[in-house]
Amino acid sequence: MTTKAGTTAPVLGTRALNRATLARQLLLRRAAMSADDAVAHVVGLQAQNVKPPYYALAARLDGFTPGDLSESMAERRVARLVTMRSTIHTHTADDCLTLRPLVQAARDRELGTFRKGLVGVDLDRLTSLARELVEAEPRTLRQVREALLAEWPDADPLALSVAARCRLPLVQVTPRGLWGRSGQVTLTTAEHWFDRPTRPAPAPDDTVLRYLAAFGPASVKDMQTWAGLTRLRDAFERLRPRLVTFRDENGTELFDLPDAPRPDPDTPAPPRFLPEFDNLLLSHADRTRVVPPEHKGRTWQKNQAYRVLLVDGFVAGLWKLGDDALVVEPFARLPKECRDEIAAEGERMLATMHPATAYDIRFGTVRD
Repeated sequence: MTTKAGTTAPVLGTRALNRATLARQLLLRRAAMSADDAVAHVVGLQAQNVKPPYYALAARLDGFTPGDLSESMAERRVARLVTMRSTIHTHTADDCLTLRPLVQAARDRELGTFRKGLVGVDLDRLTSLARELVEAEPRTLRQVREALLAEWPDADPLALSVAARCRLPLVQVTPRGLWGRSGQVTLTTAEHWFDRPTRPAPAPDDTVLRYLAAFGPASVKDMQTWAGLTRLRDAFERLRPRLVTFRDENGTELFDLPDAPRPDPDTPAPPRFLPEFDNLLLSHADRTRVVPPEHKGRTWQKNQAYRVLLVDGFVAGLWKLGDDALVVEPFARLPKECRDEIAAEGERMLATMHPATAYDIRFGTVRD
């Protein structure tokens, strides 16, 4: 491939892309970084369920304990809200107040699919009413929906709920999201929760640079997949003079930061236990840098994602935690040395996440 400058872009093979991405994701070696800084560095953690962000940080940070992230959430330095791909993420306060405006266009498009259920609904009035409700006190989505139905009884109830979620940056308030605690989902606005106004949406260019720092090298389509946005090509082109370019083995152009880590493809990659919905698996259009083609589709069943085991940097099996055992289900037979490394990593993960509970580590049959 010839770049705009007329030079031939170097090729990065699958292993090179794998090691570069693992380094950005703090998965080659654990980082001595605070939970807050890590959440900012990776531009948020997928948080469809409560526990995954905690396991995600346990795989990435040296000295992490679940209380670190739980304290950040309780003290309102991080929070849970809908951002990229219309899914819940754990973000820092700053990113809650800036990234949500960046992806607002995608939320508006999402709302457009519910327009038949919103005939006659004044969306500006709906936004104002929903804001008043959740800022008076945190409300469940059901409470918001019932209040909106009283105003528009002929509207579709689900569409009203979606409209409130799409039009407002709704944060899930604690104790929801705290480690070892439970609580139903109750909502207020990000501005009210953090006692700060929403900031102007950052230029896409700024977020491109942050994305590449966390997930690069990457194509335009990769970032669009991560963000759930379209038409980002212009931002990459504006940044081209500040970036370096490569191509993958299929000829796709990849962009990167000049000084970002691109380790040798033979750099050792220790086993890692990743949670369901980990960002590593969801943030590229081409996921072969992490998921071997023969394992495509094996980390999901319908809408359910499984917890994933990395071996040598690539998806190599699943894992689950029962009442008394951590069970590893590999996709292929593993040599004893590899099983020993996996068991050692499993012991470390359990000591971090469940220090007061004794678990066995078992290897299940090879998962077909």
